[in-house]
Amino acid sequence: MSERFLADPAATEALAARLAASQPGRAVVYLAGDLGAGKSSLARAWLRELGVRGAIKSPTYTLVERYPLPGGGEAVHLDLYRLSAAGELDFLGLDELADQARLWLVEWPDRGAGALPAPDLRVGLAVQGAGRLARLQAASPSGAAWLERLAK
Repeated sequence: MSERFLADPAATEALAARLAASQPGRAVVYLAGDLGAGKSSLARAWLRELGVRGAIKSPTYTLVERYPLPGGGEAVHLDLYRLSAAGELDFLGLDELADQARLWLVEWPDRGAGALPAPDLRVGLAVQGAGRLARLQAASPSGAAWLERLAK
C-alpha cells in the first residue's frame, strides 16, 4: 500500500497524471471515500491526462459515462452511489464494455459487488485537514506492478 497526502487540487491532478502515465493497457480502479473526498475530481483529472477533451460529466445521475480515448478504446467512469442493489447494473450494458474499455474508474464499488470486473487498484480518499489522504492498494498482479512503476 502507498499513501500520499494531496494538499490541494494541483496535487490531485499531479497524482492523476502519474497514474495515467503509468497505468497498464487495461485497468480497473475502484475509488472509495466519503462524499466530498475527491473521487470525481481524481477521475476527471485522470481522464484529462488520457486525452479526453470536452465536457467530462459526473456519472452521479447517469451511473455511467463513457469516453473515447485518443489511442483507441474507451474509459468508463461509474458512480454507483445511487444503486440500491448490484443487480441494477444488468441494465447498464456493462458486459459490452468488457472488451472495449481500457480503463474503468468505479466510484462506490461496494454497491456493485459481484457485478463488476475485479479491480487492479483500489484508491481510497479521505479528507485530512484542508487536503486529502490517498491510499493506493494493489488488488491484482497487474496492480502490484503498476504501484511499483508509480513508486519510481
